[in-house]
This record gives sequence, C-alpha cells and structure tokens, in this order.
Amino acid sequence: MRPVRGAGNCASKHRRPAAAILAVALSLLGATPTHAAPAPDGARVQWLDRTTVAWPKGLGDPGRPHHLVHDGGRFTLTPRPGGLAKYPGYDAYEIHARASEERTALQGALTAESDDGTTTGVQIAGILDDLYARPAAGARLGPVFRNGRPTLSVWAPTARTVALELDGGTVPMRRDAATGVWSATGPRSWTGKSYRYAVTVWVPALRKIVTNHVTDPYSTALTTDSVRSVVTDLDDPALAPPGWRTLRKPKAVPLRDARIQELHVRDFSVADRTSRHPGQYLAFTDTSSAGMRHLRQLAASGTSYVHLLPVFDFATVPERRADQATPPCDLGSFPADSEQQQECVGRTAARDGYNWGYDPLHYTVPEGSYATDPEGPRRTREFRQMVQGLAGAGLRTVMDVVYNHTAASGQDDRSVLDRIVPGYYHRLLDDGTVATSTCCANTAPEHAMMGKLVVDSVVTWAKQYKVDGFRFDLMGHHPKANILAVRKALDALTPAKDGVDGKAVILYGEGWNFGEVANDARFVQATQKNMAGTGIATFSDRARDAVRGGGPFDADPGAQGFGSGLFTDPNGAPVNGSPAEQRTRLLHDQDLIKVGLTGNLADFRFTDSTGHEVRGADVDYNGSPAGYAAAPGDALAYVDAHDNETLYDALAYKLPRTTPPADRARMQVVAMATAALSRGPALSQAGTDLLRSKSLDRNSYDSGDWFNAIHWDCRDGQGNGFGRGLPPAADNASKWPYARPLLADPSLRPGCGPREAASAAYRDLLRIRTTEPAFDRGAVSFPLSGTGETPGVITMRMGDLMVVFNAAPGAQAQRVPALKGTGWALHPVQGAGADAVVKSASYDRGSGTFTVPGRTVAVFRQISGAP
Repeated sequence: MRPVRGAGNCASKHRRPAAAILAVALSLLGATPTHAAPAPDGARVQWLDRTTVAWPKGLGDPGRPHHLVHDGGRFTLTPRPGGLAKYPGYDAYEIHARASEERTALQGALTAESDDGTTTGVQIAGILDDLYARPAAGARLGPVFRNGRPTLSVWAPTARTVALELDGGTVPMRRDAATGVWSATGPRSWTGKSYRYAVTVWVPALRKIVTNHVTDPYSTALTTDSVRSVVTDLDDPALAPPGWRTLRKPKAVPLRDARIQELHVRDFSVADRTSRHPGQYLAFTDTSSAGMRHLRQLAASGTSYVHLLPVFDFATVPERRADQATPPCDLGSFPADSEQQQECVGRTAARDGYNWGYDPLHYTVPEGSYATDPEGPRRTREFRQMVQGLAGAGLRTVMDVVYNHTAASGQDDRSVLDRIVPGYYHRLLDDGTVATSTCCANTAPEHAMMGKLVVDSVVTWAKQYKVDGFRFDLMGHHPKANILAVRKALDALTPAKDGVDGKAVILYGEGWNFGEVANDARFVQATQKNMAGTGIATFSDRARDAVRGGGPFDADPGAQGFGSGLFTDPNGAPVNGSPAEQRTRLLHDQDLIKVGLTGNLADFRFTDSTGHEVRGADVDYNGSPAGYAAAPGDALAYVDAHDNETLYDALAYKLPRTTPPADRARMQVVAMATAALSRGPALSQAGTDLLRSKSLDRNSYDSGDWFNAIHWDCRDGQGNGFGRGLPPAADNASKWPYARPLLADPSLRPGCGPREAASAAYRDLLRIRTTEPAFDRGAVSFPLSGTGETPGVITMRMGDLMVVFNAAPGAQAQRVPALKGTGWALHPVQGAGADAVVKSASYDRGSGTFTVPGRTVAVFRQISGAP
C-alpha cells in the first residue's frame, strides 16, 4: 500500500453501495425485529469497562439523569468527577450492574438515553474486552485436533445462539459463559467436511436480531471462492509435500543485512512461457523456468528473501480459472500510446484473475486462485511447495500481511468478523461509523481479540507454512504493543518444539502516520519514530523521494531528484525551478540520501550541504526528521515497490527524453544502489533490475496481467512492459498528457543490451554489499560533505571501502586529501564484473583522487594503510 502522504488502496472490487448491503442483510435467514424504540443517532457513547461509560461532552443536558437502556431494563449512570484522561472530549460515568445483567444487555438492543430526550447508540468494544476478551486470551479458536478429533471454536460473546452447519447438517454449540467462546467437538469423520457458523446476533445497524451464516475467521481451509470453511488439520501428513518436515532453509540473514525482492505470485510467471504453472504457487517449483533462473541468479548475488504480495485468502478474484474473464480484445494490436488497451482491460477487471490482494477475507488460509485446485486444502500443500521451491533457489519467504482492514464490514456478504461480533472488530469513529482511512473498513487491533487474531495468524503462518518474515501493510494503524506481541510470540517458537526458529523470523512494515490514529491519538502507534529500537523495520520514504525526485503524488511527474538528473541533467520541467534552486535542492537530496545510507540513523553526525554539523534527525524531510532510526535494522531502504510507478517508469517521466537507453539503464543502477548499498535492510520490486515497466501505471492493483506481468526473458519479444498503452484512467488520466509522447517514443523501449547490463551491474553491487564486512562493522563517513560537495556525486567511506555514487552524466573526480599517499583499487567484483564502464574508474594515490565515469557507482577497496 502506498504511504500517506497518501492512503493505501484497498484493492477491493466488491464494494457495495449502502442499499445493496441493506438488501443482503434483509435477506438473511432468521431476521426478526426486536426493540421498538426509534433508531438512535449513531453510536456516540462508549461503554469502556464494567464500571465506566464515556459520554460525549455537550450531548444532552448534563444535569439530567443518563441511562443505558437495554431489552431487559436500564442502567442508571452516575457522574464520575475528574473525567477521563484518555478521552478529553467525554465525561465519565459510573455504571453498576451484575455481570449477568451486563451479558444480557450486550446480547440485544442497547441505547444511551438522557431524560431530556437525547438518544444515541453505544459502542461496546471496551466492555467486551473487559468482560470476555481477557478471559479468552488463551483460547484456541478455529479447528483444533486432539487425538484426531476436531473441536471447532468461535468467539461470539454477543450471540444469542451459535450453531455449526456441517455439510448440510446442524450441530448445536456450547457457550462458555466466562469467555464468550462457542465450541463443538466431533468425531474424526468431521475432518474434510465443509462448515459455517449460524450466528444469531443483534445487529445495531439494522436494529434487528438476525441469523448470519458465516465462515470461520480462524479457517485453516476453504471451499472454492471462500463459500465455506473446511475442517482441516494442518498437521495432517497428507498436506505435507515430500521433504517438508525436514526442509532446510538457506541460512537466516539478520534483518539489518536483508536484501529483499518484492514479488506478486501472478506477475512472476503468468507471462513466462517457460513456466509449466503460469500464475500459480507451483511456478516456484519450475526450476528451469526463466523466472526461477533469474531468482537463483539474484540469490547467488546476495538477495536473501522473496517478499510475496498478499497470498492469504482475499476477496476480489474468482478462484477457478474457468470463471476468470479475459479482456475481449487483441491488446497487442493497438498503438503504444492508445487508450484502448486500458479500456479493454477495464471491461473485465472486476471478473479477471488479477488483483494485488489487499482486501482480506480470511487471514490464515492461502489464496485459492493461485492453486491448481482451490477446493479444500490442496492450496495448503501447494503453498508449502512454493516455500520449498524458493528455499531450493537459496531464498527465504516473506509474506505481505494486511491485518489493518478487511474487504468489507457490516452485513456485506464479504464481511466475516463483523457478522459474528457486530461493532467489535472494526475501529469506530466517535459517531459509531467504521473508520475507512485505509480506504477499506479499518480493523481495531487495539481491541484484544483482533490483536489476538493478528498474533495467532502470524504464528500459524510461521509454524505451519515455514514463513520466514512478515511485512505489515499500513503498520502505523496497529498499536506498537500489538506488533511487539507478534515479535514476542514468534520469539517463543523453537526448532525443537515448533519446527522453526521464531527468533530468525524478520518483521517490517509501513510505519506511515495518518488517519484517525495519527500522532498516537488512540494508542502508541507502530510508526517510523515509535518503532525505532525495536528491531522491527519501517519503510523509509526519505531517500526514496530524494533519489526519484518529487513525491509519489505530484501533479507534474517531471520533478527530478538525485537519481533522475536534477541540476546535472535538467529536463526543462518548470516544476524543477531555476538552476540555482535545483542545485540547492539536489544538495539537500544528497543529505537525505546520506542519512539513508547510514540506515536512517537519528544520531549519525555529519556536515550537511550548508556546512553545518548536524545529526540525521536534524535533516528536514517535509517537516519531519530524516533520521529516525536507533540502529541500522530500524529503517528499510527502497526506491521502488508495487505502489506508484516502477523505477523505470519514474525515470521515463523525469530524465530528459533524449537520454539513450544505455544511460537510462545506468541511472537505474545508480538509483537502486542507494538502497542496495545502505547499512540497513533494502527492498526492490521484482524485475526492477531488468528495467521493468508497467507502461507508466502508478497504481496497478487491478490493471490485469497486461500491465503487470514480468517479462524475464528479453528475447521473447514482449519487451520490458513499456509502451503497452496508456495506463488505466482511474488513477492515471491526469498524467496522460505527459505519458502519451513517452509511450509513443520507441527509443524508450529498451532492448536486451540495456536490460541485461543493468541487471548484471546491480548483481555485482549486491555481491559486494553482502560479502564485505565493512557494511556491517565499518564506520560510515562522507569525507566530501559540506558546501564544496559536488552536485550529483556522493562519496561514502565505510571502513576499508570507498563508494562513489556519480549520478552526473560526465566523469567526476573526487579528491579526498586525507587519503593522499594511500592505496585504493576498484573492488575486484567490479573489476572482473559485467560493467565495462565502471572498469575505467581509477584512483590517483598521489593526490587521493577517485575518478568515476558518469552515471556509475564505483566501489574501491583499500589495499594499503590509510588514516
């Protein structure tokens, strides 16, 4: 998901208008009206715990009695002096009731009323946590097997009844009064049967009791299109491919050194003519395919993890291939700058086989559309085969997880959690409506059972699927405490007890600060600044923007940066300002990149471009500190990911149009190197080293295979993806005037030479980064920082290495007087590597001068004593 300074995209094709949601709700079986009182005004009162109610200031006459009214009577509220420190806009009231009365009240209509006639609904998450969730903290939910017999359990404390619908039959479930957990135990013969829960519950939005027929939030397997859950034991040997129990993973790489390749399962192989399983989990077992050959090359050069975009069960793709629509056009017949490709792709986008998958339906089941058969647990076996295939290629597996929102809420047929415990699992605003700052229905992991679901789900993926890392989407919408609870639960996993070393599992996420939780408004968030020192990394947008130029949401995409020619190779766009303004901005960009190269350390000291001695935290990034990390593992460096334009497309907008393909490829490597050679973890989007393009699409979550597929083999005639038509209008139409002339220009479609050269040069740099101890242990400095620094060139010393990033078109000499008389030579990896240009880089011992060709990153190693 994109950073907000932009909210993420939910990627949901199945949002329904309110009228349609109501129609679905009214059609549910067992709907019967209760409580004849008129519908209250929202839900503005909050029942926080067994003794406390928060009542908004100014709601009703504070001098008149207030009550909570329920089907069986009312609770009179007593004002509590002193208010509520965490709720400054609310008055505090005492409520006194027996637990049995509270439980009864929570199972039906509940209204806050004042004797002056004021009425409103009541938010109940706090009291549910106090009354039920804390006792249920250790409950094992979903299917649990003991001696082959399954027990199915679901947390539904406000339900009047819950029944298990098992393959057409109905089994009553027993309620535990203390925890609100309903359960049923059956014989071995239940295994493999499909089931749902019939939950009879009061739905405040409808003012009715309804019976919802819902899948299990803790499902371990599903039928096709997630219609029903399946009773499945993940320890069943039949679900373990040969060698699964004894699978040996590549050696764990600490997060601070992780080099991560971000990849979408379908993008990886759907257009790979050498794959026997295009678009499926099993494509990662096709060892001779072009995609797997390339992943092995990256692994051999130092890439340590493959980060998979969502592979849990999501809501927006028909899971059977036969049900997936394809665009009804010959897409390759249209001009490179035509609107027709995107129009045709859009006709079937809601029914095709493509989506990024940021619209969760069931958090702990593999997505069925990537399996050869989505029915039942085969997807479990094939997901495990994928993990095996990646391990065999020398790569560990990271999952992109999206616990911050769901595909839907309320009575929508794609709402699971909210139809079991209405009003609990989602974060409500002050008026009782569901928060949607993430573009979807925001969950509330600050509530105990949603937080538990996050922890339990992650642990299941780590134990049962041997997942080696997790990337949290919009992690800033989680409490810091929730993410630390995930870390603690993983750390408790051991090879002897659980088959995995949980301490080796890496965690990182998007620590953006926005929405209703911004600035720790509701809890201490898992944001960039708050996660420093935890060993859990957050994506850093600082150097990304400095390298690319501008920001991801600029109206004019021609804003340049260090890696796209600002000042050194101007493109003439007015947005870049005068030459003097460009120079000043470029030097500040270089300061941001230097901070990024240290691992975004807040306390790193250096001389900035104005000549001042500063810390990383003193360097400004749009009003925020550039440096926020306490250690190199706290910030994750990247210059492109699935969000926003690919790096190649960004440079297509920003470099002068006359820039030759070979030079575009070199600038691509310079840009990638600023992340790859940083001290902390770094991520790159799959295919970026091969100049991957999405034909300038800035938000391709629903753009189909035509715009998204990776073309690994440049000799297959498919190109790098550039010039496949104007990108979809919904997110790109405002940039079409800039895009048309670029897409029509054949010189911007690189051939095999530039693509292969960029990849080989990048792999050489990866090999240096992952084999040189100096990147971990060497002191970092920038010996030429200050007012005299060369615009477009950064010179970094790290122990016995000197790295010169030359983004300028021509060769640059960097004289370091302190090194006069010492010996340095081009690193042997580059000296024997694939890039002929870098081999002309030189060092003059007499003057201490490094000379580096234009658009080149050169790494030098000390060969004799130096200060």
